[in-house]
Amino acid sequence: MAATDARPDLRYAWYGLTVLVIVYMLNFIDRQILSILAEEVKRDLGLDDADLGFLYGTAFGVFYALFGIPLGRLADNVSRVRLMAVGLALWSAMTAVSGLVRSGGELAAARIGVGIGEATASPCAYSLLSDWFPREKRATALAIYSSGLYLGGGLSLFLGGAIVAQWSAAFPGDGPLGLKGWQAAFLAVGLPGMLLALWVATLREPVRGLSDGIVTPAAPHPFRLFAAELLTIIPPLTLLGAARNGTRALIANIAGLVAIAAIATGFIALTGDVAQWTAIGIGAYAVLSWASALRHRDKPTFALIVGTPAFLLVVMGYGLIAFLAYSVSFWAAPYALRVLGAEPHFAGLWLGSAGALGGFLGVVLGGRLADRLRLHNPGGRLLVALIGAVAPPPLVAIAFTTGSSTLFFVLALPLHILSSCALGACAATTQDLVLPRMRGTATATFFIGTTLIGLALGPYAAGKVSAVSGSLSIGMLALLAATPISIACLWLAYRRLPAAEASREARARAAGEAI
Repeated sequence: MAATDARPDLRYAWYGLTVLVIVYMLNFIDRQILSILAEEVKRDLGLDDADLGFLYGTAFGVFYALFGIPLGRLADNVSRVRLMAVGLALWSAMTAVSGLVRSGGELAAARIGVGIGEATASPCAYSLLSDWFPREKRATALAIYSSGLYLGGGLSLFLGGAIVAQWSAAFPGDGPLGLKGWQAAFLAVGLPGMLLALWVATLREPVRGLSDGIVTPAAPHPFRLFAAELLTIIPPLTLLGAARNGTRALIANIAGLVAIAAIATGFIALTGDVAQWTAIGIGAYAVLSWASALRHRDKPTFALIVGTPAFLLVVMGYGLIAFLAYSVSFWAAPYALRVLGAEPHFAGLWLGSAGALGGFLGVVLGGRLADRLRLHNPGGRLLVALIGAVAPPPLVAIAFTTGSSTLFFVLALPLHILSSCALGACAATTQDLVLPRMRGTATATFFIGTTLIGLALGPYAAGKVSAVSGSLSIGMLALLAATPISIACLWLAYRRLPAAEASREARARAAGEAI
């Protein structure tokens, strides 16, 4: 690695950030629109609440997380803007395909495609922003980027509700080609992404590592590394990948596979949900295989990610914040429609506005506060993360037990502000714990927690409890049991973070990194 004193071009950095925010908005429009469409999808495809939680969370989230790992590795070594453009085109096409399905299985397949495409976005974006912006502005930049999550999620509810209302008014029965309102909504939000992909492809690729003064060249054969990464994470190729690391590694991999299969089988027997726990089992085994292979193939990256307790604690702590936050984001609209009797367009307008404004304010102000606290305290950013773990649960308990639609909609704004404030702080913390060449991989690892813990389990768990108990309120309240674990993880990470960050280069050198 060569050192340099060059500084990023901040004017272009802000332009690039603007484009990436638009991309992330579309990312979450395509991901989140199922929430406002859930009641119609449930009726037309013959599903229950557990099925809806699976479609929204697990079918999307597991493959989003798993492909994020090899795609994050690819983002560390190829043009990030081109990779993101390809991914954007793919997930937009699969969102449009969601509007043509005729069964829950077909919709699950389309959601898997959306997840694989969207897996390119954040590894590329986090790495680009970390090179476009200097360290002291990084949490702010990542927080503003992350605001696209809430702006897009909020806009999706408004758009979905409005499209369904207009389509139903124009076509009381089936519309052209036999399409219903929810199908038209998927098509309407999916197709524009194709054009946006062309804009993304025009972005300027920054020098990797520039903002940290460590210019890092790309690997000479990036697609070989990508293919090798696939061997570590796509079953059953994982067995071949493990065998390349020796007999002991293969035996350990098989033992892990057997243990995870046994646990998944137990959950299937307990719940009867084969698809849910098969997908979770595949995800858990794939991550185990990947981590084991990373330890053999890239010891410095393993040491600074998997081998750093502070990093893992941040991932777990934020993953459990997301466990509750994703559930609120998905089930708020069905609760308003089903329990409070709100109309789709009205619920979409108010919940979408609260989600967009509250999420934007929370993630941006949280990022700014995290950067300020970081100036005087190495672990200061995680104090903001702790707010994100402690403050939302009481509001969730009130919102999902009230019979007042006014109170429910009023609480949506502060709930989104408080739920979103931790994201920029946790994301920047994970980026600071690794070297520039590892940022894409670090981002993918961070999103494993957000997806496998938060997205793949939270909405499903609430839906399953709702299906069993007959009460969506009970389903949401059951999730609050995860709050103490999240707080404990983030507090332990706060205590460990200063030493972990200060020893970053030394531990990388000890593992074989040339700095």
